Amino acid sequence: MTTEKELIDFYNLSEHPEGGFYKQVYRSEGEISEKNLSKEFNGNRNFATSIYFLLTSKKFSAFHKINQDEIWHFYLGSPLKIHMISPEGIYKNVIVGSDFKSNNHFQYTVPAQYYFAAEVLDANSYSFVGCSVSPGFDFRDFQLPNCKDLCNEFPEYLKIIERLTHH
Repeated sequence: MTTEKELIDFYNLSEHPEGGFYKQVYRSEGEISEKNLSKEFNGNRNFATSIYFLLTSKKFSAFHKINQDEIWHFYLGSPLKIHMISPEGIYKNVIVGSDFKSNNHFQYTVPAQYYFAAEVLDANSYSFVGCSVSPGFDFRDFQLPNCKDLCNEFPEYLKIIERLTHH
């Protein structure tokens, strides 16, 4: 079986600020001008971007949000759970993985403006996925709240927020 170290080395993955490891693999040449984007966007954006993303049992993706829908594509390893909190404060989770008979999704789209986090479900394992974003990702769209602020906004989800934020 492929190891997480082999994936990190082969794809030259770097640590991501939200947790895990990533590498951008696509950024369209074309751009959407700021005047054609919604008010959340500051500046032009590429049409689309995508990354490889590796999470491990010890490296989760902390709660964050972006201005775009984000499509997760499952490739290899353990299924992972994506936790989401809508702007209205509704919690939902979904499993991304290969066991479709257990209602895993090979592909799942997290809506724009949702706070979301992800964690590997199997112990001592990893999840290797891809994430696609349109309009293209830009760190200007990325918000990584601290635990205290997110708990103040959504106190009913205190336990999951405390477990999946960086303190």
